[in-house]
Amino acid sequence: MNLLEVDRIRKSFNGHVAVNDLSFEIRTGEVLGLLGPNGAGKTTTMSIIAGLLIPDDGQLRYRGEAVTEQSKSLQSELGVVPQDLAIYPDLTAFENLNFFGRLYHLRGRELDQRITFALERSGLTANAKRLARTFSGGMKRRLNFACGLLHEPKLLMLDEPTVGVDPQSRAYLLDCVRQLRDDGVTVLYASHYMEEVEDISDRVVIIDHGQLVTSGTQEELLGKLPIDIRLRFSGEAPPFAAGLSVIEGVAAVEPPTKNSTADFTTVIRTKVTASENADLSGLLGQIINVATDRNCNVLSVTTNDSNLERLFLELTGRRLRD
Repeated sequence: MNLLEVDRIRKSFNGHVAVNDLSFEIRTGEVLGLLGPNGAGKTTTMSIIAGLLIPDDGQLRYRGEAVTEQSKSLQSELGVVPQDLAIYPDLTAFENLNFFGRLYHLRGRELDQRITFALERSGLTANAKRLARTFSGGMKRRLNFACGLLHEPKLLMLDEPTVGVDPQSRAYLLDCVRQLRDDGVTVLYASHYMEEVEDISDRVVIIDHGQLVTSGTQEELLGKLPIDIRLRFSGEAPPFAAGLSVIEGVAAVEPPTKNSTADFTTVIRTKVTASENADLSGLLGQIINVATDRNCNVLSVTTNDSNLERLFLELTGRRLRD
Protein backbone atom coordinates (compact mmCIF):
# COMPACT_ATOMS: atom_id res chain seq x y z
CA MET A 1 0.00 0.00 0.00
CA ASN A 2 1.28 3.47 -0.92
CA LEU A 3 1.57 5.90 1.99
CA LEU A 4 2.64 8.87 -0.14
CA GLU A 5 2.46 9.40 -3.90
CA VAL A 6 4.44 12.10 -5.67
CA ASP A 7 2.48 12.67 -8.87
CA ARG A 8 4.08 14.58 -11.75
CA ILE A 9 5.32 17.48 -9.64
CA ARG A 10 7.14 20.39 -11.23
CA LYS A 11 8.95 23.30 -9.59
CA SER A 12 10.96 26.15 -11.12
CA PHE A 13 13.05 28.93 -9.61
CA ASN A 14 13.76 32.05 -11.68
CA GLY A 15 13.28 30.13 -14.92
CA HIS A 16 15.37 27.15 -13.78
CA VAL A 17 13.46 23.88 -13.60
CA ALA A 18 14.48 22.12 -10.37
CA VAL A 19 11.91 19.31 -10.50
CA ASN A 20 10.33 18.30 -13.78
CA ASP A 21 7.33 15.96 -14.01
CA LEU A 22 8.61 13.78 -11.16
CA SER A 23 6.58 10.79 -9.96
CA PHE A 24 7.30 8.05 -7.44
CA GLU A 25 5.62 6.43 -4.44
CA ILE A 26 6.61 5.68 -0.86
CA ARG A 27 5.09 2.45 0.41
CA THR A 28 3.88 1.95 3.95
CA GLY A 29 6.51 0.48 6.27
CA GLU A 30 9.48 0.68 3.90
CA VAL A 31 12.78 2.52 3.81
CA LEU A 32 12.97 4.25 0.44
CA GLY A 33 16.45 5.41 -0.58
CA LEU A 34 16.48 8.69 -2.54
CA LEU A 35 19.62 9.15 -4.65
CA GLY A 36 20.76 11.82 -7.07
CA PRO A 37 23.80 13.97 -7.90
CA ASN A 38 24.16 17.49 -6.54
CA GLY A 39 21.45 19.65 -8.09
CA ALA A 40 19.31 16.67 -9.06
CA GLY A 41 16.26 18.00 -7.20
CA LYS A 42 16.34 15.91 -4.02
CA THR A 43 16.12 18.82 -1.56
CA THR A 44 13.43 20.55 -3.62
CA THR A 45 11.39 17.35 -3.68
CA MET A 46 11.73 16.85 0.06
CA SER A 47 10.85 20.51 0.69
CA ILE A 48 7.66 20.05 -1.34
CA ILE A 49 6.75 16.94 0.67
CA ALA A 50 7.41 18.87 3.88
CA GLY A 51 5.12 21.69 2.75
CA LEU A 52 7.93 24.25 2.64
CA LEU A 53 7.51 24.71 -1.11
CA ILE A 54 4.39 24.64 -3.25
CA PRO A 55 4.82 22.84 -6.60
CA ASP A 56 4.03 24.74 -9.79
CA ASP A 57 2.21 21.68 -11.07
CA GLY A 58 1.35 18.15 -9.97
CA GLN A 59 0.27 17.02 -6.53
CA LEU A 60 0.98 14.84 -3.53
CA ARG A 61 -1.40 12.18 -2.27
CA TYR A 62 -1.12 11.02 1.33
CA ARG A 63 -3.06 7.91 2.28
CA GLY A 64 -4.86 8.24 -1.05
CA GLU A 65 -6.05 11.82 -0.52
CA ALA A 66 -4.71 14.89 -2.30
CA VAL A 67 -2.49 17.08 -0.11
CA THR A 68 -3.42 20.77 -0.11
CA GLU A 69 -2.20 23.80 1.84
CA GLN A 70 -5.08 23.21 4.21
CA SER A 71 -4.32 19.50 4.73
CA LYS A 72 -3.25 18.57 8.23
CA SER A 73 -2.82 14.79 8.00
CA LEU A 74 0.59 14.77 6.30
CA GLN A 75 2.01 17.65 8.34
CA SER A 76 0.95 16.10 11.65
CA GLU A 77 2.37 12.67 10.78
CA LEU A 78 5.58 13.83 9.08
CA GLY A 79 8.97 14.00 10.78
CA VAL A 80 11.89 15.83 9.16
CA VAL A 81 15.58 15.53 10.01
CA PRO A 82 17.35 18.14 7.85
CA GLN A 83 20.93 18.00 6.62
CA ASP A 84 21.77 21.29 8.36
CA LEU A 85 21.68 20.89 12.14
CA ALA A 86 18.39 22.25 13.51
CA ILE A 87 19.32 22.40 17.17
CA TYR A 88 20.13 25.23 19.58
CA PRO A 89 23.76 25.01 20.76
CA ASP A 90 23.15 26.99 23.96
CA LEU A 91 20.37 24.68 25.13
CA THR A 92 20.89 21.27 26.69
CA ALA A 93 19.75 18.14 24.86
CA PHE A 94 16.69 17.98 27.15
CA GLU A 95 15.89 21.66 26.57
CA ASN A 96 16.16 21.25 22.80
CA LEU A 97 13.76 18.32 22.88
CA ASN A 98 11.40 20.12 25.25
CA PHE A 99 11.31 23.14 22.92
CA PHE A 100 10.63 21.13 19.77
CA GLY A 101 8.13 18.94 21.60
CA ARG A 102 6.10 22.01 22.49
CA LEU A 103 6.14 23.07 18.84
CA TYR A 104 4.47 19.73 18.16
CA HIS A 105 1.84 20.65 20.80
CA LEU A 106 3.08 18.03 23.25
CA ARG A 107 2.55 18.83 26.91
CA GLY A 108 2.86 17.37 30.38
CA ARG A 109 3.28 13.64 30.87
CA GLU A 110 3.10 12.89 27.15
CA LEU A 111 5.93 15.33 26.44
CA ASP A 112 8.07 13.85 29.22
CA GLN A 113 7.52 10.34 27.86
CA ARG A 114 8.39 11.37 24.32
CA ILE A 115 11.58 13.16 25.46
CA THR A 116 12.62 10.06 27.41
CA PHE A 117 12.00 7.90 24.34
CA ALA A 118 13.89 10.24 21.99
CA LEU A 119 16.89 10.42 24.34
CA GLU A 120 16.99 6.64 24.67
CA ARG A 121 16.58 6.02 20.95
CA SER A 122 19.37 8.46 20.09
CA GLY A 123 21.71 7.20 22.82
CA LEU A 124 21.82 10.55 24.62
CA THR A 125 20.15 9.78 27.96
CA ALA A 126 23.40 10.17 29.91
CA ASN A 127 24.06 13.53 28.22
CA ALA A 128 20.57 15.03 28.54
CA LYS A 129 21.77 17.94 30.71
CA ARG A 130 24.82 18.86 28.62
CA LEU A 131 24.76 21.90 26.35
CA ALA A 132 24.49 20.91 22.72
CA ARG A 133 27.50 23.05 21.81
CA THR A 134 29.71 20.74 23.89
CA PHE A 135 28.63 17.70 21.86
CA SER A 136 30.77 15.94 19.29
CA GLY A 137 29.64 15.99 15.67
CA GLY A 138 28.10 12.55 16.01
CA MET A 139 26.18 13.51 19.16
CA LYS A 140 24.80 16.64 17.48
CA ARG A 141 23.60 14.50 14.57
CA ARG A 142 21.92 12.11 16.99
CA LEU A 143 20.21 15.02 18.78
CA ASN A 144 19.08 16.36 15.40
CA PHE A 145 17.67 12.91 14.72
CA ALA A 146 15.95 12.74 18.11
CA CYS A 147 14.11 16.02 17.50
CA GLY A 148 12.42 14.49 14.45
CA LEU A 149 11.07 11.55 16.48
CA LEU A 150 9.28 13.39 19.27
CA HIS A 151 5.76 13.35 17.83
CA GLU A 152 5.86 9.70 16.68
CA PRO A 153 5.82 10.40 12.93
CA LYS A 154 4.35 7.87 10.53
CA LEU A 155 6.63 9.15 7.74
CA LEU A 156 10.18 10.25 8.59
CA MET A 157 12.34 12.12 6.06
CA LEU A 158 16.09 11.95 6.65
CA ASP A 159 18.30 14.25 4.56
CA GLU A 160 21.96 13.24 4.80
CA PRO A 161 21.61 12.28 8.49
CA THR A 162 25.14 10.90 8.85
CA VAL A 163 27.21 13.67 7.26
CA GLY A 164 30.46 14.17 9.13
CA VAL A 165 29.85 11.64 11.89
CA ASP A 166 32.17 9.01 13.32
CA PRO A 167 31.72 5.35 12.31
CA GLN A 168 30.14 4.43 15.64
CA SER A 169 27.50 7.15 15.40
CA ARG A 170 26.82 6.25 11.78
CA ALA A 171 26.29 2.60 12.67
CA TYR A 172 24.07 3.61 15.60
CA LEU A 173 21.89 5.89 13.44
CA LEU A 174 21.48 3.21 10.78
CA ASP A 175 20.43 0.75 13.47
CA CYS A 176 17.88 3.34 14.63
CA VAL A 177 16.45 3.57 11.12
CA ARG A 178 16.10 -0.22 10.95
CA GLN A 179 14.37 -0.26 14.33
CA LEU A 180 11.97 2.49 13.24
CA ARG A 181 11.06 0.48 10.16
CA ASP A 182 10.49 -2.58 12.36
CA ASP A 183 8.21 -0.41 14.51
CA GLY A 184 6.12 0.48 11.44
CA VAL A 185 7.58 3.91 10.58
CA THR A 186 8.00 4.66 6.88
CA VAL A 187 11.33 6.32 6.05
CA LEU A 188 12.50 8.42 3.10
CA TYR A 189 16.30 8.33 3.28
CA ALA A 190 18.36 10.70 1.13
CA SER A 191 22.13 10.24 1.16
CA HIS A 192 25.27 10.37 -0.96
CA TYR A 193 26.66 7.39 0.94
CA MET A 194 25.75 4.57 -1.42
CA GLU A 195 26.71 1.84 1.02
CA GLU A 196 24.23 3.22 3.58
CA VAL A 197 21.35 3.24 1.12
CA GLU A 198 22.36 -0.20 -0.11
CA ASP A 199 22.41 -1.47 3.47
CA ILE A 200 19.05 -0.23 4.75
CA SER A 201 16.76 0.48 1.77
CA ASP A 202 13.91 -1.74 0.66
CA ARG A 203 13.59 0.20 -2.60
CA VAL A 204 15.59 2.93 -4.32
CA VAL A 205 14.62 5.97 -6.38
CA ILE A 206 17.30 7.70 -8.49
CA ILE A 207 16.59 11.16 -9.87
CA ASP A 208 18.67 13.48 -12.05
CA HIS A 209 17.93 16.89 -13.57
CA GLY A 210 14.68 16.88 -11.62
CA GLN A 211 13.37 13.75 -13.31
CA LEU A 212 13.02 10.11 -12.36
CA VAL A 213 15.84 7.99 -13.76
CA THR A 214 14.84 4.65 -12.29
CA SER A 215 13.20 3.05 -9.27
CA GLY A 216 12.74 -0.41 -7.83
CA THR A 217 14.16 -2.92 -5.40
CA GLN A 218 17.91 -3.32 -5.37
CA GLU A 219 17.55 -6.81 -6.78
CA GLU A 220 15.54 -5.45 -9.70
CA LEU A 221 17.90 -2.57 -10.42
CA LEU A 222 21.24 -4.31 -9.93
CA GLY A 223 20.05 -7.35 -11.86
CA LYS A 224 20.01 -5.25 -15.04
CA LEU A 225 23.69 -4.28 -14.86
CA PRO A 226 25.96 -5.97 -17.43
CA ILE A 227 28.94 -7.87 -16.04
CA ASP A 228 32.46 -6.75 -16.97
CA ILE A 229 35.10 -9.49 -17.01
CA ARG A 230 38.71 -8.42 -16.56
CA LEU A 231 41.37 -10.87 -17.82
CA ARG A 232 45.05 -10.50 -17.04
CA PHE A 233 47.35 -12.71 -19.02
CA SER A 234 50.98 -12.95 -20.12
CA GLY A 235 52.48 -13.68 -23.51
CA GLU A 236 52.48 -11.89 -26.81
CA ALA A 237 49.57 -9.56 -27.33
CA PRO A 238 47.28 -11.45 -29.72
CA PRO A 239 44.31 -10.03 -31.64
CA PHE A 240 42.39 -10.89 -28.50
CA ALA A 241 39.35 -8.81 -29.29
CA ALA A 242 38.89 -10.51 -32.65
CA GLY A 243 39.13 -13.91 -31.02
CA LEU A 244 36.54 -13.05 -28.40
CA SER A 245 34.10 -11.25 -30.65
CA VAL A 246 32.60 -14.55 -31.80
CA ILE A 247 31.73 -15.65 -28.25
CA GLU A 248 28.04 -15.42 -27.52
CA GLY A 249 27.30 -12.71 -24.97
CA VAL A 250 30.21 -10.37 -25.77
CA ALA A 251 28.87 -6.89 -26.38
CA ALA A 252 32.08 -4.87 -26.46
CA VAL A 253 35.78 -5.43 -25.88
CA GLU A 254 38.43 -2.92 -24.88
CA PRO A 255 41.76 -3.41 -26.71
CA PRO A 256 44.42 -5.04 -24.53
CA THR A 257 46.96 -2.68 -22.98
CA LYS A 258 50.55 -3.60 -22.24
CA ASN A 259 52.12 -2.66 -18.92
CA SER A 260 55.71 -2.61 -17.75
CA THR A 261 55.71 -6.26 -16.65
CA ALA A 262 54.70 -7.56 -20.09
CA ASP A 263 51.32 -8.63 -18.73
CA PHE A 264 48.21 -7.64 -20.64
CA THR A 265 44.72 -6.77 -19.53
CA THR A 266 41.51 -7.12 -21.53
CA VAL A 267 38.10 -6.02 -20.30
CA ILE A 268 35.05 -7.67 -21.78
CA ARG A 269 31.56 -6.31 -21.31
CA THR A 270 29.06 -9.09 -21.68
CA LYS A 271 25.34 -9.22 -22.21
CA VAL A 272 25.15 -11.42 -19.15
CA THR A 273 23.69 -9.44 -16.23
CA ALA A 274 23.91 -9.81 -12.49
CA SER A 275 20.57 -11.61 -12.51
CA GLU A 276 21.93 -14.19 -14.96
CA ASN A 277 25.00 -15.36 -13.05
CA ALA A 278 24.16 -18.95 -13.94
CA ASP A 279 25.28 -18.22 -17.51
CA LEU A 280 28.57 -16.66 -16.44
CA SER A 281 30.47 -19.91 -15.74
CA GLY A 282 29.99 -21.18 -19.28
CA LEU A 283 30.99 -17.84 -20.74
CA LEU A 284 34.18 -17.72 -18.66
CA GLY A 285 35.07 -21.22 -19.86
CA GLN A 286 34.74 -20.13 -23.48
CA ILE A 287 36.86 -17.04 -22.89
CA ILE A 288 39.64 -19.03 -21.22
CA ASN A 289 39.58 -21.56 -24.08
CA VAL A 290 40.08 -18.77 -26.62
CA ALA A 291 42.97 -17.36 -24.57
CA THR A 292 44.59 -20.82 -24.33
CA ASP A 293 44.24 -21.44 -28.07
CA ARG A 294 46.14 -18.21 -28.67
CA ASN A 295 49.00 -19.24 -26.34
CA CYS A 296 48.07 -16.78 -23.64
CA ASN A 297 48.77 -17.71 -20.05
CA VAL A 298 45.78 -16.53 -18.03
CA LEU A 299 47.02 -14.99 -14.78
CA SER A 300 43.70 -13.87 -13.30
CA VAL A 301 40.02 -13.50 -14.05
CA THR A 302 37.90 -11.02 -12.09
CA THR A 303 34.39 -9.66 -12.46
CA ASN A 304 33.09 -6.34 -11.20
CA ASP A 305 30.63 -6.10 -8.35
CA SER A 306 27.06 -5.06 -9.02
CA ASN A 307 26.36 -2.35 -6.46
CA LEU A 308 24.44 0.90 -6.14
CA GLU A 309 27.48 3.09 -6.70
CA ARG A 310 28.21 1.47 -10.05
CA LEU A 311 24.54 1.64 -11.03
CA PHE A 312 24.38 5.29 -9.99
CA LEU A 313 27.43 6.24 -12.07
CA GLU A 314 26.18 4.24 -15.05
CA LEU A 315 22.87 6.12 -14.99
CA THR A 316 24.00 9.64 -14.04
CA GLY A 317 27.55 9.75 -15.43
CA ARG A 318 30.88 10.68 -13.90
CA ARG A 319 30.87 14.39 -14.69
CA LEU A 320 31.38 16.58 -11.61
CA ARG A 321 28.29 18.34 -10.27
CA ASP A 322 28.70 21.58 -8.34
